[in-house]
Amino acid sequence: MSVLIGKKALLIVTAGIAAYKTAFLVRLFIKKGVDVQVIMTPEAHSFITPLTLGTLSKNEVYTEFFSTSTGKWNNHVDLALKSDFIIVAPATTNTLSKMSNALADNLALATYLSAKCPIFFAPAMDLDMYLNPSNQKNIKTLQDKGDILIPPNRGELASGLEGEGRMAEPEEIVSFIEESFKKNSIFNHKRILITAGPTYEAIDPVRFIGNHSSGKMGFDLAKEAEKLGAEVILISGPSHETIPLSSSIKLINVTSAQEMFESVFQYYDEVDIAIMSAAVSDYRVEKVSTTKIKKVEETLQLNLVKNKDILFTMGEKKKNQILVGFALETNDEEVNALHKLKKKNLDIIILNSLQDPGAGFKSSTNKITIFDKNKNKTSFNLKSKEEVAKDILNYIYSKI
Repeated sequence: MSVLIGKKALLIVTAGIAAYKTAFLVRLFIKKGVDVQVIMTPEAHSFITPLTLGTLSKNEVYTEFFSTSTGKWNNHVDLALKSDFIIVAPATTNTLSKMSNALADNLALATYLSAKCPIFFAPAMDLDMYLNPSNQKNIKTLQDKGDILIPPNRGELASGLEGEGRMAEPEEIVSFIEESFKKNSIFNHKRILITAGPTYEAIDPVRFIGNHSSGKMGFDLAKEAEKLGAEVILISGPSHETIPLSSSIKLINVTSAQEMFESVFQYYDEVDIAIMSAAVSDYRVEKVSTTKIKKVEETLQLNLVKNKDILFTMGEKKKNQILVGFALETNDEEVNALHKLKKKNLDIIILNSLQDPGAGFKSSTNKITIFDKNKNKTSFNLKSKEEVAKDILNYIYSKI
């Protein structure tokens, strides 16, 4: 996954030979889960067609204030305000000059001037044009305003010269923007440990004791934490939930409570925040049969012994970590949650009640109440687990 997933990008394509690279840039953004809207200057059509970029982005490409085919008004203010970020690529010297002097003689520039989101620009021009003092002054003016320069590369230019001015490659542009968002993310440089799903305690080679946890809450927490810039260690019991390959999420699959215990304490000392959303089995079978137990007797007795209490042990060993636990209750919910908060030395506890319709296991929604270590209470309405994950992480951030 990427910090860019779900974001809306506005790509402004201007009239430079490097415009051909924007086809690859759009494809890379789409793969990152970005919704890409393209605006082209009229002259940019000479270098790449709106059909190409519209097909790749799956959105209509805009050039004029009025669409000649439909008569539709392309509102530059709406286009700017609904964007999470803008990237001008290639940014020619002509466009940079207009941007720095607030000229708006086309839809692309009018939209740029209406924007309130982060704006990136990737210059592309010949060596002498790039180094021209007036051009450098325009670039500095844009940077002073808050626009973000994606530096050009050195290399062979369209003129045949070698030097600075070659537009950054699409992969470099996407990586640059990702890193920029990470730096400004609330959990940048934070390591978060999250547990998810059930644990299964073997009875024999084919049977186990488990629970109904799907793992969705933990997986949604991991995905959202990564979007907010965190490096995530996700330790999950058996679950059908999946997570895309990512350099920022390390997925560790376990089965039993003992395996989860061992994995948690392999990483616990290294993390800043631990969110324990897994439904860990309290007991395991004292003696696991090495062969399948046959259905012979009318009754079957299993002796159960307590598993190690992972959360309690984490509370004992806690140093500077923020420790977050979950309490799934069926009665005396708040009393039980507050008791668990104190007993296990937690900083935050998240209460789920099975009395609330739409909350708990095997549901795409959840309804939570959060208590901090001072017993302050914050309640939330029923929401999708994706939205609940955002609420939880924003709440944790407010306590850092």
